[in-house]
Amino acid sequence: MTQPVHPGRMLFVNLPVVDLERSKAFFAGLGFSFNPAFSDETAACMPVGEHAFVMLLTREKFAEFSKLPLADPTTHALALFCFSVSSRDEVDRVGAAALEAGGSEADGAEDLGFMYSRSFFDLDGHGWQVMWMDPAAAEQGPEAFAASAQEADARS
Repeated sequence: MTQPVHPGRMLFVNLPVVDLERSKAFFAGLGFSFNPAFSDETAACMPVGEHAFVMLLTREKFAEFSKLPLADPTTHALALFCFSVSSRDEVDRVGAAALEAGGSEADGAEDLGFMYSRSFFDLDGHGWQVMWMDPAAAEQGPEAFAASAQEADARS
């Protein structure tokens, strides 16, 4: 993709969970790990990229950060979380692992050619999508990628 606008900037997404240990086990089953230096009995730091982290927080800990009441993610969409993987097959493996670990399917597979994804709800009802994008499409953008693919087809 493009160079970051703010090199070195980190992103932390705080996510309330009902049972921290159960949520950690769920995400560990999807291949995620946790940074013990930023985890305790109320929080678990889950790296999702070089400078991006999801902080799984007990609902009580989350309430310390938010001045607004917690919403129920099973009845209200607060946010949708998406992470990429390295292949279409890995999309299917992670999607299957989420369901096997107790998650529920949000949508069937979506295949746009340049991008392939599956969506699921985690144990607390938060919506997640796992996706693969063709590296050329990620670099060029989907419209430019589609145009170059059409040009290549026309030449052959």
